[in-house]
Formats: sequence, C-alpha cells, structure tokens
Amino acid sequence: MKVYYVEVETAGNAVLKHQEFDPASLKPDEVLLKSDFSAVSAGTERAWLLGLPNTSQSFPYHPGYSAAGTVVAAGDAVENLKIGDRVLITWGGHRSYTVKKANTVFKIEDDSIDLLDAAFTHIASFAFLGVRKLRLELGESAMIAGQGILGVFALQIARLSGAIPLFACDLDPKRRELAEKLGADRTFSPDAPDFIAQVLEATGGRGVNGIVEVTGVAAALQQALEYVAWMGRISLLGCTRVSDAPIDFYKYVHRRGITLIGAHTQTRPTEESRPGMWTEFDDYRTFLKLVAAGRLQVRPVISEVVSPEKAHEVYECIAKTKNPPLGIAFDWRNLQ
Repeated sequence: MKVYYVEVETAGNAVLKHQEFDPASLKPDEVLLKSDFSAVSAGTERAWLLGLPNTSQSFPYHPGYSAAGTVVAAGDAVENLKIGDRVLITWGGHRSYTVKKANTVFKIEDDSIDLLDAAFTHIASFAFLGVRKLRLELGESAMIAGQGILGVFALQIARLSGAIPLFACDLDPKRRELAEKLGADRTFSPDAPDFIAQVLEATGGRGVNGIVEVTGVAAALQQALEYVAWMGRISLLGCTRVSDAPIDFYKYVHRRGITLIGAHTQTRPTEESRPGMWTEFDDYRTFLKLVAAGRLQVRPVISEVVSPEKAHEVYECIAKTKNPPLGIAFDWRNLQ
C-alpha cells in the first residue's frame, strides 16, 4: 500500500512524498492507523520548518503531531483496539497512515465527536497544561498573551476555569475580535504606546493574577512582567526560543515575588494526574467532553481544510506570512 507524508527537505521547503508499506509487517503489539484529518500547529511547525534556535535544525524532518482517524489493521496481540475504532494519532507527523504501539493510542469513545474537531485534541492539550499550571482560583484575573491556535484554546479554558476579568492581547485585530467572541472581557494590542497602562487600569491598578504567555517572544514576557500582579504567576506556554529581550529579574521577578512556570508538554506526569499536572490522556478526555457538551469551540479556530497535496503552499505561507491562518487541517480522506 502507498503511504503519503509531509517532509521538510530543507529549511522552508516542505513537500508531499509517498512510500510503500506492507501491512503484513505489523508487529503483534502494533496497529495501523489511517488519518482522516491532521492539524497544523503553525507556531511550533514554523520554528522547526525554518530551523530556528532551540529546534533540532536537522533536515529532513517530518512536521505534525496532532491528528485523528481510524484503526485499519491490528497485530495479533492487540486487545485494547479493534479495526474500525476511532482514535487520536499523536506524534506521528502529517501522514495518511501511521504505525503505533497499541498501548500508546487513545480511543475516542464518543461517536458524536467529529474527527475534524478531534484532530485538534493534542494541540489543545498543550493549552490545558499552560492554564492548569497557573492554578487559577475562581474570580482571579487572567491574561492570555497571544491569540494563535494555542492562545485561542487557552482563552476558552481560562474562562471555564473561572477567570474574571479575562483578558487577551494580540497584534492582529481579527484575532482580538475572535477572542472577544469566545469570552474575553477585554482585549489589547501589545504595540499600543500605553499598553501596560491600559492593562493596569483594567485591573484597578492591581495587575493581572495569572498570565499565560503564548507568543514565545521575549519582549512579550517582559511586558507581562510589567503588568502582572504582586505575587502573580506567569505560565510560559509559548516556546521562547530566542532570548533577545533583557529582563531585570531582581526588579520584575525576585522583589515582587513573581512565579515563572515552565509549561512544556514534557513536564507532564506520565502515569497519574494531580492538581495542576494532568496526563495527556486525561486532558484528551477533558477536551473531548467539553467539545461534545458545546462548552469549548474548535470550529472558530479552523481557518481552512486543505488537501495534503497543497502542503508546499501551506508551509510556504507559514514561513513567509507574519500572521498565517489560525488553524489549518489536512484532509487525508481522498488521497489514494
């Protein structure tokens, strides 16, 4: 059988390729998964696409880590999955078919979940981690700095966590407008000359209790340190790959008792969830339950659904556009 996949051959150059695969080569504990949709995480994939600092800078590489589809073949020893089961496909790249150890695959139990929505589950789980680590209390103020794909999910999760007032900031007015539609009480543009003063005024001068920094820009972290409340917390969800802004840690962190929290997905527990620290599978379950209940929205995040045959154009746009489409999904269903 033919397997299609997206490969970044050299920095900035992504192409769709294919190779042959024999399903008979499956090991007893493995399953073959067919993708319906895979979601593009523009910020992370752009960094790796261009070989930015704090990426492997090694090519070729295979982008993509959040998809959904079905089980089409299973090894003889597999007991937890069967052919036809709908599943999440994580850390597998943008591929038409993926082989996984069966015990690492999450089964989607709720048949009402659309696989297009489910394809964003793994991406959204990062936002859950960033908000959970803040340990928001009902009634605390919160700011989601950056309204890319992770920021849009983090905003909704913070709202569900009881943050009030809930703020968002982004340079793009369209993204600020979407944030307000999804529950932000007020939005700000970080390039406004009086941005810090605006945020402080909105909190009565106290500053923001909890901030999820999703831009990955060091200058945005410096701004957050200026409008965070005394003894406040900042969750570093965005990957700050370039430390190009000087920060006076004594003035902004040490003296004011600020807590900076690393929220990389590799900091998760692997076995049991605990307050502020949930496993990937538990966050998957939470995301899917909230989507099924209509309490968390995915469709406003999706800018376009395209064929993987347009992978080169998609990644060229991501590489060259300042504000690329918010959420892009590849539709693998008709690729033969």
